[in-house]
Amino acid sequence: MKQQYKQNSPYDSPWSISQRIKMMLWEYVWLLFCIWTPKPANRWRLFWLKLFGCKIYGKPFVHQRARIQIPWNLILHDHACLGDRANAYTLGVIEIHEHATVGQEVYLCTGTHAFDKPAMNLITDKITIHKGAFIGARAFIMPGITIGENAIVGAGSLVTKNVEETAVVAGNPAKIINYNKHQSIINKQINSYLEKK
Repeated sequence: MKQQYKQNSPYDSPWSISQRIKMMLWEYVWLLFCIWTPKPANRWRLFWLKLFGCKIYGKPFVHQRARIQIPWNLILHDHACLGDRANAYTLGVIEIHEHATVGQEVYLCTGTHAFDKPAMNLITDKITIHKGAFIGARAFIMPGITIGENAIVGAGSLVTKNVEETAVVAGNPAKIINYNKHQSIINKQINSYLEKK
């Protein structure tokens, strides 16, 4: 889902005037109607996100101090969590699957630039966080990254490569330090129970 935007110079906006107006309106809506709300007012925040084009499945949770750049590029699944002051820099698409948690002050960055071109035009690439994954506080996720199911990203990590299923990664750049065996056992028990029913 990598996309390059045409720009004649680094000072040109990649967005149309109507897109920029909508983005500015969104900023004011979140500031006036959402950022001050208490935690339990999640449905109210989801209402505004959905109104601005966020794709919502089930009942995800979005913290009132989370920052979402472009809501129509955000996809949230049931019980996904976008934590306190987490920054969803949705210049491209970000998809957070069921029961995945994005911790405090995590930065999900879908945008970069073509530094090999004079215009340094914007490039975006989708970030996908799969079911049951956990992203620790202040981690930074680069454009185009996929975080596998039940993976764990340590606090403060810089993720520059895809993280495989159940891997535990940490560091700068993030490297595998272990595997989330506990979660794998729980998943097998749940699947076994469901099969018997």
